[in-house]
Parts: sequence; structure tokens; C-alpha cells
Amino acid sequence: MRRILTSAQRRFAIKLLGMSLIIAIVYELRLIAIYLRRMWRQPRLIDPRIIAKATTSEKIKECGYRIALANLQGGIETRHLADGREFSVLCAGIRNFREPWARDFGFASYGLLAAGELATAREGLELFFHLQRDTGQFPVKIHSTSIADRYIHSLFDREQPIYNPIKPKYITAHNTISLDGNCLIVISAMRYATHTDDDSILKTHWHGLKQAVAWLTGHAHAEDGLLHQSAFTDWADSVGRVGRILYTNVLYWKALHELALAAERLGYAEDHAFYAAKAQGIHDAIQKHFWRPDLGFFITGIDYEILSSSGNTLAVAWGLANEEQCHIILDKMAEFGMADPVPTRVTHAPYPINLIAIENRLGGIAGYHTQAAWLWLGAWHIIALARAGRLDEAEDLLQRAANAIVRDGVVHEVYGQDGNHLSTLWYTSEAPLTWNAGMLVYAYHVIYEAKNEADKLANLGKDC
Repeated sequence: MRRILTSAQRRFAIKLLGMSLIIAIVYELRLIAIYLRRMWRQPRLIDPRIIAKATTSEKIKECGYRIALANLQGGIETRHLADGREFSVLCAGIRNFREPWARDFGFASYGLLAAGELATAREGLELFFHLQRDTGQFPVKIHSTSIADRYIHSLFDREQPIYNPIKPKYITAHNTISLDGNCLIVISAMRYATHTDDDSILKTHWHGLKQAVAWLTGHAHAEDGLLHQSAFTDWADSVGRVGRILYTNVLYWKALHELALAAERLGYAEDHAFYAAKAQGIHDAIQKHFWRPDLGFFITGIDYEILSSSGNTLAVAWGLANEEQCHIILDKMAEFGMADPVPTRVTHAPYPINLIAIENRLGGIAGYHTQAAWLWLGAWHIIALARAGRLDEAEDLLQRAANAIVRDGVVHEVYGQDGNHLSTLWYTSEAPLTWNAGMLVYAYHVIYEAKNEADKLANLGKDC
């Protein structure tokens, strides 16, 4: 039978429920107070700006290098795993991204190697290999704080805590995977081996490298072998572009191409033949699927007839584009003013607004991955011009990048169309961003080596 509570029992139950709620609220308030007290004890963020007293163009360019190098090296720190193992890692930033990301590290490692930071480049790679899944997938990033935690510390100008062990995250904030991050760890490992003339890392992790590529191949289109991605899956993760995307597939080709070269060098004949054929197949598929001679560039995707600087500059810099295509692409980028005033804008035309993530639209940064400029793209633009023998144009872009860096005293994450760092009520550009800084350091080395003046780098900007 159904039991009917007396009025006294009901009053007691209500009182008990009320007391439980009060206890729960007090407990939560206590936890909040402990958290805020701990947060407040964190050191204040140090102003990252470096004031440079440079007036001539040449001195500004020299000081730009020194600031970029300092910003890159400032992101290096030692972090530990739950088992106590320690690694020298490169954090993507300080205020918002104090953690290593596969994508950021992959590109920034070019600068680490150029700057002689070999230990961090090696240990960063070892960390990602240590946390690689059996399927071949690398972590998107390796972190110890939540998004909310990072935001609160940033809001109150406090350093993010680093006392908790870092752990891998394999899914992005958009609940997607990172195809380009997987490619970039492979490319970075190959770059490390050739730069240091030390193949030990490849021999140790050869199976992991092959698994990383096999995991990527699992996302390939059966018809032509090109990678097929979902929305928000690559570096432009505020744009819901889907299908075969140029940037991701250029990275895929580069990973396969470098793996084939490494296999030949190591005497792995069967692997060399396999990856060389696969790389050639992807090369041909990219040329067939993306090149548009009527437009004068590789399109971003079949549904996006847009010149995206990431895929096009990489195709030129890495030799996927032939000589004629290189000059046509670079001419088009100049015609569209993609390096004005800060090199280089993401696309020559915006994506449809419905493809832009809602949080970016609400935050006033809809152009974050379209009309904004990123210095890592500027760096590849500079390198592409240098590889094409257009050194005067390359130096002009390097000067524009240096002008922005010296003006601000720091390498910012992203710049608006007015040439200033992007900032709205809800968002402020990360400063410094080691991805941008690392790529610029590498671009400086490419330019000076092309001019046979590499010895000057050691003395650049000493009196800034």
C-alpha cells in the first residue's frame, strides 16, 4: 500500500532537504574559495614585450629576429607526466596555451632546430611518441588544465599552474580529431633526423611513424587516396570546411614523401618503394583535384574556390608545385595583397558565414581563420618566395613582419586587417605565440642562408 506521510514527517523531510542543500552550497563555496585563493597565489603574468630602440629598416629587421627568438625560447619549460618522467617541452603560449600542441610544435620545431634548441626538439618528439595510441594517433595536445581554468587565470592576469602532471588529449574542443597534427609530428621527426644527421629517433620509432601514416590513411578517400576531413578538423578549426582540403593533403603528401626518403636512407627497401609510390599518388591527386590554371592557384577544396595561403605556400616551399605554378601562385598572392600590411592573410576571400563557428561570430572574430593575418603563414610565404628565387620580395615581407613585431615588442598570435593584433571585448590575441615565433626564426635562417650570410645571424639585434 502507498504510505502517506504525516504533516510532521513532511516538515522534517523538507527541513532535511533544506539542510542538505545548505551543506552542499557551503561545500561548493568552500571549494571555490580554495580554488580562488590558489589561483590568486599564482605569479602575475609578466609583460612579454621587449622594447627595441631601432630606427632603421635593417636594425628593425635585426631586432625582429631577436624578439622572435626570445619568444620562442621563452616557451620552453620542463613538464612531468603522472609517472614522474620529465620532458623539455615547447608550450604554444603563456597566457592561454601553456601546453604543447602537436600542430604548434610541429611547425615551431623548424625554429627550434634552426636556433640550436635540439634537446627540446628531441624531447618534444619523444613525448608525443610516448603518448601515441596503438592506432597511430598522436595527441592533439598534452595538457594539465581545463579551458575554464585557463580562462580564469588569464582573466586575472595570473600564470597558468604547471604543478599537475600533463596528460594527452586526443579530441579537439569541437569534438573532432586532428589530421594535420598527426602529419606534422611525422614531418617534424624527419626534419629533426636530417637537420641533426641523427637517424636514431627514426630507427627507434619507425613502427610508430608507419602507424601514424596508417591512421591518416584510414581517413583517405577510396577513389584517389586524398584525406577526407570533417568540419573543424585542421588548423583553421573555426571554419566548418569538409571533404578533401588542400592544406591537410599537402601535409599528408609531405609526410609520405619524407618517410620514403628516410626509408631509402635507412635501407628499408620495401618501405621505400611503398611510401614513394604512395607519395607520388597523392602528389598527382593533389595536382588533379586542386590545381586550377584558370584561377592561378590550388583551390582550398572542390566547394571552396578560395586561395588559402597555408596549402599554397607549403606546396611552393616544399616543391609540390612545379616551377611555373610557383610563380603563378606567388603572383596571385601579390595581386590579392595577401601580405598587406602584415604577412600573411589566411585566404584571399572569406568563407560563407554559415561555415564560421558560432563562438567566433559571437566573439567578434569571424575573420580569425579567413581575413586575419598569421605570421607563421607569413614565414612560409617568405620561404616560398626565397625558394622561387624571389629574394627581394621575400626580404620585403620579412621587413613587414619585423615592423609589426618591433612595434608591439612581441610576436602576436593573429593580426587584423588594419595590421594591429586582433582584439575584441571577448578575445585578445595570444602573445607570444611560439608557433609564429618559431616559423619566423626559421624564415630568417632561410633568407640569410640564401644570401650566404648565415654567420650574421649570431649577431643579429644584440643592441636592440
